[in-house]
Amino acid sequence: MTATPHLDHSNAPLVSDDPSSSDTERVRNPLTWLLLGLVRGYQLIVSPWFAPRCRYYPSCSAYAVTALRRHGVVRGTGLAAWRLLRCNPWSKGGVDHVPARAAKLTTSEPGGTSS
Repeated sequence: MTATPHLDHSNAPLVSDDPSSSDTERVRNPLTWLLLGLVRGYQLIVSPWFAPRCRYYPSCSAYAVTALRRHGVVRGTGLAAWRLLRCNPWSKGGVDHVPARAAKLTTSEPGGTSS
């Protein structure tokens, strides 16, 4: 009888390895911190009990962390939920990074041009 090796998922990346990642902004919303803590708890406690089955890169939990940090609670949670819905046996999977944050729109004062 051979024992199967235990795969250690406790070192799962907290954020994705997305080269275009711009997660340098500090997370200030307490609800974002709560959700990040829940995902990190999943990565440390639940994930090690299961074999890796993720069809996408980065993993769904790393994607959720990046989405929450980059887009905040509402949009980040929506992106993470959409990713979880796409992760199924009929999906081809592949590389799927969190979309970049939209550039901030600048508004000019009305009547800025003079004739």
